Amino acid sequence: MNHEQARTADASMLTIGRLAAYVGVTVRAVRHYHQRGLMTEPDRDVSGYRRYDAQAVVDLIRIKTLSDAGVPLARVGELLDAEPSRFSEAITEIDKALTERIRDLERQRGRIAELAAGERLLLPGEVVDYLDALRDIGVSPRTVRMERDAWILVAARFPADTPEWAKDKLSTASDPEFQRIYLEWDEAFDWDRSDPRLEDLADATVAYARRSEQDRGESEWEIDEPLTVALVAAQPGISSPAWDRLDQLCRDRMSGS
Repeated sequence: MNHEQARTADASMLTIGRLAAYVGVTVRAVRHYHQRGLMTEPDRDVSGYRRYDAQAVVDLIRIKTLSDAGVPLARVGELLDAEPSRFSEAITEIDKALTERIRDLERQRGRIAELAAGERLLLPGEVVDYLDALRDIGVSPRTVRMERDAWILVAARFPADTPEWAKDKLSTASDPEFQRIYLEWDEAFDWDRSDPRLEDLADATVAYARRSEQDRGESEWEIDEPLTVALVAAQPGISSPAWDRLDQLCRDRMSGS
């Protein structure tokens, strides 16, 4: 090789930085391809630099092209030197895998869309309508959240009955007297346990319950399944000292004591 040829050869040798810039990848990517065994790492020259030749440029372009097309790096190596028939077969396999992956992503998008719809992912529409009715009359987010979580527990145990129960509650929620009492209960959560207003609220609650029972000819539905009742009652923050006393006051009045 004469002096001119040697100088031309030197000019065609690239540092890793120039190689990466030529192909349009990062130096980190080139090093990663070395680690994965996709590219042979050249020896260092007398200056301590690795120099890449034209073949390295071609190899890197092929790797980048396959990677950009969605071929997993784990399969890029087998395709670089594959025979045309095997290459075509592998690409078909990869395409099928990508198609299935797309289907999975679409299913995930559907689930995300359901999540965006909030409670409708977890609850029957009838329950969600009831919860929305509570929001419309001004029930606090805290109490609506308690109701929601209780309904989730009930719906999981009684999926067939829950929609009808919720429709019944939704019908009740349109009653102005129910709304007044419910909102006062909501407010009473933060009252002191000794607040005298609890006595009046207990009277109003029991009177309303008795009138409703007479009007309907039967008592309101009630969950009679110990585990569900226990789980609902065990929800964090499900009650307060004022609510505990109010509940006892109502029980005492209902029992006639």
